[in-house]
Amino acid sequence: MKTLKMMTDEELVVLYAEGDNAAFDVLLERYKSSLYSYIYFIVHNKDLTEDIFQETFMKVIMTIKQGRYTENGKFKAWITRIAHNLIIDNYRQERNENMVSNDEVEVDLFNNIKLCDGTIEDRLVREQVLADVKKLVKHLPDSQREVLEMRYYQDLSFKEIADITGVSINTALGRMRYAILNMRRMAEEYSIELSMA
Repeated sequence: MKTLKMMTDEELVVLYAEGDNAAFDVLLERYKSSLYSYIYFIVHNKDLTEDIFQETFMKVIMTIKQGRYTENGKFKAWITRIAHNLIIDNYRQERNENMVSNDEVEVDLFNNIKLCDGTIEDRLVREQVLADVKKLVKHLPDSQREVLEMRYYQDLSFKEIADITGVSINTALGRMRYAILNMRRMAEEYSIELSMA
């Protein structure tokens, strides 16, 4: 009979799903170092790395215990993708926490005439352009949209984008370039004016 350490990831997952906790210990031992390094490489924060690492394995445990694990032969890629998604969620949450909301300020900063540069017409044009841009972004291929959103909405560098998405910096730059070219093409095709001037 095979020892647990000699078993494949899938065999260990099946055993763990059937209640053998030692099987999960072997999986954890097998991947904890590389997963921890992957997370730390992206977030550069020991406490945050610990939190995301723990949360990743909690999701792994829940998914296996609920019988929803379907990634035959791809366990390492699967747990890395879970960690990757948790990292992105953390960046999004962090960004939202740093946003200023008009609801939290007693003085209405956004409607103060002294702080306004443009007319109502300028504002309407700007809002329409931004709405058009959002529509165009939705029609981009997923890989291009992801890079564009990380760059412009999350203010991440191309190195950070490359790290998070698991591609080279050149690939991330290429995806951004194609995203912009595709948006220009769609704007011309549908006669959408993207200039605020």
